[in-house]
Amino acid sequence: MISLVISLVALFLGYFFYGRLVDRVFGPDDRVTPAVAKADGVDYIVMPGWKVFMIQFLNIAGTGPIFGAIMGAKFGPVSYLWIVFGCIFAGAVHDYMAGMLSMRHGGVGLPELAGQYLGRGTRVLVLLFTVFLLLMVGTVFVYSPADILGGMCGSKMMWVALIFVYYIVATMLPIDKIIGKIYPLFAFSLLFMAAALMVVMFVNWYDIPEVWDHLYNMGAHTEPQSWTDQIFPCLFITIACGAISGFHATQTPLMARCTQHEKMGRPMFYGAMITEGIVALIWASVASWFFYNNPEPGYASIADATNGFHTSAAAVVTLVCNNWLGVFGAILAILGVVAAPITSGDTAFRSARLIIAEGLKLDQRPIPKRLLICVPLFLASIAILVWQIENPDGFNVVWQYFGWSNQTLATIMLWTATVYMVRQRRSYWITLIPALFMTAVCSTFFFVSKLMLFLPESVGYPLGALCLVVAALWFWLWHRRWKINRE
Repeated sequence: MISLVISLVALFLGYFFYGRLVDRVFGPDDRVTPAVAKADGVDYIVMPGWKVFMIQFLNIAGTGPIFGAIMGAKFGPVSYLWIVFGCIFAGAVHDYMAGMLSMRHGGVGLPELAGQYLGRGTRVLVLLFTVFLLLMVGTVFVYSPADILGGMCGSKMMWVALIFVYYIVATMLPIDKIIGKIYPLFAFSLLFMAAALMVVMFVNWYDIPEVWDHLYNMGAHTEPQSWTDQIFPCLFITIACGAISGFHATQTPLMARCTQHEKMGRPMFYGAMITEGIVALIWASVASWFFYNNPEPGYASIADATNGFHTSAAAVVTLVCNNWLGVFGAILAILGVVAAPITSGDTAFRSARLIIAEGLKLDQRPIPKRLLICVPLFLASIAILVWQIENPDGFNVVWQYFGWSNQTLATIMLWTATVYMVRQRRSYWITLIPALFMTAVCSTFFFVSKLMLFLPESVGYPLGALCLVVAALWFWLWHRRWKINRE
């Protein structure tokens, strides 16, 4: 529990000190924001600051800081370090830059930003990559709630159809009609659930593994080790939303289009990510207790598994909430494993619509033009969902591809922000260092993952290191040439 206390304090201090530093380095001012300059009553609408914060938190969180932290519990309390340092120095910086750059450029999404700062060819690549990621997010978050609801009443396919109907309505309507009204309630539910669990842990002072006693993968296979047992890079892919997530770069512009003043950026974007880190930290602690103090599934059972970690995160949420919080906890668990994924899915499709519209220069005020984008999007999602249902391990495969795609997108956003900071002659180290680190993570995972090239670790890890060196050298050469041209 001492590790948890120190980690919580570190996150709070990170917001008040490092967050203020990042904000000062960027330099928000009093210029007119897109919410005011481009108000259209559909996607560009000024909303109160508290509502923007709550919607931003739910948009970037959903079940990410819950499911990711539970799956990351395989690695033991070493996950605390990634959540704390990743959130303060990478994830919150990433989200802040995504939101502020979007506001500075008329509310555009990541593909347009990447195209402006990383090259026109990058714009098309990031556009396709982003839409692919959002399609996977929307599809994954149809399947899991439909599966749970189908076990309670009706059939799985009936709930799939109903969720898709909701997605269509929520994606098409102005952002303040459904999202602006119900999202703050769901965000409060997620925060209340995390706070209640934290109170229970502190009151009972549970026996949870401490970082200094278990600085290794507690759920690792004994002999031989699997590539999934390696803390680097697997921990940094498994726990994404609680530390850094490229999905956030697709969601943050939604609220950048609803923020009235640039100076609201630190609490709205950096602060929302720190809040998500706190939620992830609480769930990582809960999961560590769950696996440390229960013989089944337990860390021993994880280590004995032949095919990796298969404990259902939704099952852990349900068991813990029922046992610790009673009937009210059961209600919160349903909100956590059903409502939160659905809200993540509908904003994923909304982001995809807007990103495609930007790429095609389609005005989104007329409903037919919204349908022109939405119909193909939902048909593609249904095709992925059918494949996922027909394949026994389809969910896990889609989720793992999502994990790598997610962190790769975060890397692109960090490089975009780094180039922007250089051009503005501001301290670019706050984005360069996390960009280099995430480049190493994503490239190494690409080389060693079973879903990618699956090269021997003796080959994959040196190649990952080589990618890091090449990225650093590329930046140094570009920066040197840019300075010469400016002079």
